[in-house]
Amino acid sequence: MITLKGENIYLRALEPEDLEFIHTIENDESLWELSNTITPYSKFLIKQYLEHSHKDIFEVRQLRLVISSYLDEPLGMIDLFDFDFKNSRAGVGILVKESKNRQLGLGREALSLLINYSFTHLGLHQLYCNISENNEASIKLFTSQGFEKIGLKKDWNYMKGNFTNEYLFQLLNK
Repeated sequence: MITLKGENIYLRALEPEDLEFIHTIENDESLWELSNTITPYSKFLIKQYLEHSHKDIFEVRQLRLVISSYLDEPLGMIDLFDFDFKNSRAGVGILVKESKNRQLGLGREALSLLINYSFTHLGLHQLYCNISENNEASIKLFTSQGFEKIGLKKDWNYMKGNFTNEYLFQLLNK
């Protein structure tokens, strides 16, 4: 049985009703550094994305899920990206939208559910993530779930007039 339900949250597929939620996230400039975004997204483009979000991960190489409360409040997003069937790996990205909902264990619970799904149901051998060296919260989150720091990409991202380093973390399915 596929379970994407945790104690406090569950992960669900994108719905057309998520348009405003995703539009707000994608156009919040304070979050752009996390996603390497440099331009805003229109509602039209996000609507088109939602219309195609039902496509299989093997076709589009991505799975984006909403982190939802049991009151059906969208709290954030968690993604598998660059899904590589041949090499049995995918990247992971996560965002809890509101700062009031961070540091409550919701991200840890969502990440744990996604790891289990990735290894058990998708049969992946490894997951990886890229984290800015000054993003202590994300480093703590991913290391708490067993991800290991395996490399440093120097001057990797350019934001706000400065180059920043980025760590590469990896989790192998043992």
